[in-house]
Order: sequence, then C-alpha cells, then structure tokens
Amino acid sequence: MPSKPLRVATANVNGVRAAFRRGMGEWLSGREIDILALQEVRASTDDLTALLGDDWDVLHDPATAKGRAGVAIASRRKAHIHRVEFGTTDFDTAGRWLEADYEVGDRIVTVVSAYVHTGEADTPKQVEKFRFLDAMEQRLPRLAEHSELAVVMGDLNVGHRTLDIKNWKGNLKKAGFLPEERAYFDRFVGAEGEPGYNDGAGLGFVDIGRKAAGDVAGPYTWWSWRGKAFDNDAGWRIDYQLATKALAETVVDVRVDRAAAYDERWSDHAPLVVDYAI
Repeated sequence: MPSKPLRVATANVNGVRAAFRRGMGEWLSGREIDILALQEVRASTDDLTALLGDDWDVLHDPATAKGRAGVAIASRRKAHIHRVEFGTTDFDTAGRWLEADYEVGDRIVTVVSAYVHTGEADTPKQVEKFRFLDAMEQRLPRLAEHSELAVVMGDLNVGHRTLDIKNWKGNLKKAGFLPEERAYFDRFVGAEGEPGYNDGAGLGFVDIGRKAAGDVAGPYTWWSWRGKAFDNDAGWRIDYQLATKALAETVVDVRVDRAAAYDERWSDHAPLVVDYAI
C-alpha cells in the first residue's frame, strides 16, 4: 500500500494558551497532522509542551520580549537537527525564525516556522520588517541547497497579489501590501504574468496556497476580530507554505481550515494544511 502523505500545517495561534481555551485542541486532535508550525506562541516552552501533550516533539524559539511573537515546530517525529540563527547579529530575530530537519523515509525534509514583522509604513517598524525580508531572501537559496525538500511556512504578513486581499485598493499604502514588500515575493516565487511565475521562477520557491487555488480571490487566512470582517470574508491571505519546486511537486491536498462561524474561531488566523506525498 502507498504510504500516508506527510501532513504539514501552519497556524498563527495569536497566543497558544488562548487558542486552546477557544478550541484549538479539538481541531488538532481531529486533523492527523504530522508537522505543525506555530507563530505568535506567546508562552513558555513548558506551557506549550503541556498543552500539546506527550505525543509531540516540540521545538520552540521564544521572543526576546516576554509575551511577544515566538515560533515553534511540533512534530510526531524527532527533529534530526534544528537551527535558529538567521540574518545578521545586530537585529533581533528571536521568536521569528526556526528551522528543523526531519527524516521522512530516506529523505530529509527541512521545515521553517516564520513570523514576519507586521510593520508600519514609514516607521522604524517597517525598517525592521524590510531587514527581516532581506535576511529571508538571503536564506531561501541556502535552504534549497541544504535540502531539495524544504518549506518555509508561517504568517509572512504580506499579501503578494491583489487576489490576496479583499480590500486591496484601500491598502496600497499600508504595511502588508506595500509595493516594496510585494516585490520580495516577486523574487521568491516570480512575478505575476512573467515566465515561470510560481513554478520555479525567482528563487525557485512555490507558493503552495496560490498554486492550489489558482487565479481566484483568496482563500484568505486572516480576518480582523473587529466588525464583520470574518462574516463578510473581508480577509487577507498572509499565511503561506513556500516550498521548493521538488517538494511542491509532491502536493496532493491543500486546505485552509476556516472556522464555520465567528464564534468557533480559536485565532484571528486560519490554519493552512498541506499533504505532501513524499
């Protein structure tokens, strides 16, 4: 019989303790996930491991400032090795980038949980965001050299195309949809309309969510808690799995686990779940 696909998910939990109080545990228990990337953990490693339980091997890189950011990778298998070094040493990336290698059969799959800064146009926050994206641009080719089966996933806080934001016209000058931010994704996966876009262009990575959806609006992964954004599906697609082309070619299923109703949400983000037949 063919082996079961590797199910890989990413979710910005917006505080893992709050997420579990709202029902994240019930979602997780029914999804048969093999590798789970988390962002905005905002908890201690002890808290995280206690919530997930003994069945998970947990890697956690907390933020420098307590109660902020924090990324983690939880897996049903032990990590072969993991790394947190990222970019230059003169800016703080703690809690925003965590890499791990996993043995899947006779292959090595490299997984990254990433949390890009929210940013704020024309402020020092945006300068830090650009510095992080610069470091990410430098790191992606090295990841591909390290393992042909690599995926960078998480809340990357940029909508690449107009299809990725419901109200894109009203956000052209706001962080998350600035032309300078979107240009990074042109370099990661190729530019819309150019040869090889999202099929090996740019740095050779493939935006799995967009590849699966095609040229349609969304599917969004983040909606404000405020107003009727969720009910009206006025969202942003800012949670990604960016995979090397070799890994992208193994994809057999892609889903955004959008809650059925506003009061069933356990985060302002929805998980992005991908099955890879490795």
